[in-house]
Amino acid sequence: MKDFPLSDTCKKAINDYLKETQLVYGTLFPSRKGGKAISRVQAYRILNDAARHIGITDAIGTHTLRKTFGYHAYQSGCDITRIQRLLNHSAPSITLSYIGITKDELDAVYIAKSLKF
Repeated sequence: MKDFPLSDTCKKAINDYLKETQLVYGTLFPSRKGGKAISRVQAYRILNDAARHIGITDAIGTHTLRKTFGYHAYQSGCDITRIQRLLNHSAPSITLSYIGITKDELDAVYIAKSLKF
């Protein structure tokens, strides 16, 4: 299991959620069966239902969120080796492939930057 730091905004949202739901089981997202955390499959269903509710028809799951995080971190200028470490990949090339960055996209950046010289 990997630990992640939480922003102050995230901590506030969790605290508000805990106050509103008055959870007593010690699990952030308990199942209806009492106490245990929801399963990966149930998380997938919840995310897909939420996506459908706002008009997204593609399959959305927890893995989608992980990939999307990596993609947006890369697009915002985060160094690929840092993203690689966050995602626990063995090489930057694996991370680029995982987040959907193709060789054509990388070549386009190189060409665009070299035209400015």
